[in-house]
Amino acid sequence: MSLLHIVTLAIVQGITEFLPISSSGHLILIPALTDWPDQGLALDVAVHVGTLLAVVIYFWRDVGLAATGLLHLLGGRNTQASRLALYLIIGTIPVIVAGALAAFYNLVDAWRSAEVIGWTMLGFGIVLFVADRLGMTIRNMDHMTVPSALIIGVAQILALIPGTSRAGITMTAARFLGFEAYAAARFSMLLSIPTIAAAGLLEGRALYRTGGLELTSDAAIAAGLAFLTAMAAIALMMAWLKRAGFTPFVIYRVVLGGGLLWWVYSA
Repeated sequence: MSLLHIVTLAIVQGITEFLPISSSGHLILIPALTDWPDQGLALDVAVHVGTLLAVVIYFWRDVGLAATGLLHLLGGRNTQASRLALYLIIGTIPVIVAGALAAFYNLVDAWRSAEVIGWTMLGFGIVLFVADRLGMTIRNMDHMTVPSALIIGVAQILALIPGTSRAGITMTAARFLGFEAYAAARFSMLLSIPTIAAAGLLEGRALYRTGGLELTSDAAIAAGLAFLTAMAAIALMMAWLKRAGFTPFVIYRVVLGGGLLWWVYSA
């Protein structure tokens, strides 16, 4: 792989992982629109490690609270921390189960096409716009409940289809439930931690079986760049959502989705 390929992959992953615009969709489009080969498992693991580290550091207070809450849950204590841990567990289980089933039945590869990404990018972009415009803004993180966490977690299953966006669909579900934009993004970011960790463990396991776990300079560069760009993307998005909504992301999705569909059907 060339240095340009590695840098592009890492920056795209870092920027798109947490914005509601689909990292998987963008990473599939890179080799589809260029003559670059697939990056392979080692680079996939590296960029996931970088983005995971970014979200953990940015939300370190919430992560610490959730970790404490896990201990409280095991001890049978009902605290703010234990409730947060419970909500994250409930929100993560559906996508793990669905992801395992999709992998078992080899469904994931069937969805890796520019046509699918075009439709999901466009369609779920419009759904995000509707949720952001019609959803009430009366709930924050303190108003999270078990049913709400479960609904957001079930919605996250749709992110298995490239172009949907894990961040986008969870934020959309939260906005439909009446959570303000900032709170929707915050819970989505926290929910990404166990989800990304689970995906990274599966990729790492596959990499271990192939004997490719050694740390290479390519992987180190990719992880570092993914970390830096993810930190910047999270910070900018969270600052934006304190005072505005998801319209810029919707516009981007609609333009990209429409452009992809024009490209696919005019070829």
